[in-house]
Amino acid sequence: MRFRILTRSKKSAARTGIVHTPHGSFRTPAFMPIATRGAVKGLLPEDVRALGAEIILGNTYHLWLRPGLAVLKRFAGLHRFIGWTGPILTDSGGFQVFSLSKHRKITETGVTFRDPHDGVSRLLTPEISIRIQRDFGSDIIMALDECTPYPATRRYATESMKMTTRWAKRCLAVKRKKGQALFGIIQGSTFHDLRKAHARDMSALPFDGFAIGGDSVGEPEAVIHRIITVTAPLLPVNKPRYVMGIGKPHQLVYAVRQGIDMFDCVLPTRNARHGTLFVWKEDPKSAVREAFTRAQEGAADFRIAEALYEKIQITNERFTQDLSPIDQWNDTPTSQTYSRAYLRHLFKSGEMLGMRLATLQNLRFYLRMMEELREIIGT
Repeated sequence: MRFRILTRSKKSAARTGIVHTPHGSFRTPAFMPIATRGAVKGLLPEDVRALGAEIILGNTYHLWLRPGLAVLKRFAGLHRFIGWTGPILTDSGGFQVFSLSKHRKITETGVTFRDPHDGVSRLLTPEISIRIQRDFGSDIIMALDECTPYPATRRYATESMKMTTRWAKRCLAVKRKKGQALFGIIQGSTFHDLRKAHARDMSALPFDGFAIGGDSVGEPEAVIHRIITVTAPLLPVNKPRYVMGIGKPHQLVYAVRQGIDMFDCVLPTRNARHGTLFVWKEDPKSAVREAFTRAQEGAADFRIAEALYEKIQITNERFTQDLSPIDQWNDTPTSQTYSRAYLRHLFKSGEMLGMRLATLQNLRFYLRMMEELREIIGT
């Protein structure tokens, strides 16, 4: 993997760049649609490409369970199995340490998970996680970490952080395929001095990129922003910076202003399946420029969001006879062709097409936002 910075903002730490991987390149800042089990829910790979996605994210833990490593090895990796030809980043399973806390046990060796479906226990160690991702053929591999829960005591956060560092060193010792990049993950919970210390310790290790993890796990937005603010400046300038899991549009704008290059979140697709849409306030070029300007001036979250988008619940009764398009400013044909009344009807009728149209709307919103941010920073 190679990363090259293309442009830098004159008013903030924001930058644009390009990442070259064995399966092609992607431009940054980049949003990675979530394909947890090898599919972006409701969409074909060609849909995702047409929306503007250049890289997607798969989940090591879930793909390890089903379809399993034997199947993916038969297909020579994840790309051929799912029909995606571009770059893929895979999470290490560290988030499942948090999300499946009732079904796992952590030791120095690794994490033992009890599969809630069949009751079988499986051990995931740093070495096993890297080998799985290596055999998946992932372009970017994440080191196994403990996604520290919120709230956490200082003592717990400290011990968790130290173990993540020890696991990180074990991950680095595992042989990978040529061109595969390995990213380390910064922990430390909400304690700023721990975040700073961990950023410095991890930056000294030979990772290809760095992620800020353990955020967006229940803490207030202001806390998330502060974690990014104190951590990002301490990460190597010449390597990609990735904030894991944050997903509200104004949060991404804020993080880009802090010099973050990569993002992922289930929010656009999950919200879409429940009929919650992100729609433009005005022409995207103007909306993103105004939101980014406010972010660079230090505006509050609601002020950034206010300029950028409106969030609507399409199942509300007020859309029953709404003849307007789903989003007049979205350049996806489906968003301009179909009415809000029709989309509401699909949801109320339980038609799968409703979730598909909403997913197309939300993902294109996020990917267009990244495109506009890249253009703004580059000029």
